[in-house]
Amino acid sequence: MSDGTAVDTRPTKIMYVAEATAHGGRDGYVTSQDGQLELRVAMPHALGGDGNGTNPEQLFAAGFSACFHNALVLVGRRAGYDLSGSTVAAKVGIGPNKQRGYGLAVALSVSLPVLDQDLASKLVDAAHEVCPYSNATRGNIDVTVLLG
Repeated sequence: MSDGTAVDTRPTKIMYVAEATAHGGRDGYVTSQDGQLELRVAMPHALGGDGNGTNPEQLFAAGFSACFHNALVLVGRRAGYDLSGSTVAAKVGIGPNKQRGYGLAVALSVSLPVLDQDLASKLVDAAHEVCPYSNATRGNIDVTVLLG
């Protein structure tokens, strides 16, 4: 809301629960309860690790981009548009914050090649309101949405 009032984006009903377990933190592996996910996790080279595995930032980027793209397709369909050929790429950065911890920043790059810029921008804004990742991160981390 433009008046600065906080909007409650918590779910009114839980429809699905994902479960995953980390073994060894950033130098181990992650598994999902249903067996669909079993990945080696490693510290990336940029943070002093061997880079021989995925990392939480890549997993967050994958989840955010997939979720945002689905929200975009949903709002496009509701508005009567076929968004075939559209893509959403996410970059997730990590670095120290002022509280002696670490923080994240996200850049989403959206490609809607079949739509004009004004319409694409409206659909992206609407998707940003629908997407659970957008709602979870709003006001907590910097999320930039680039339309290209």
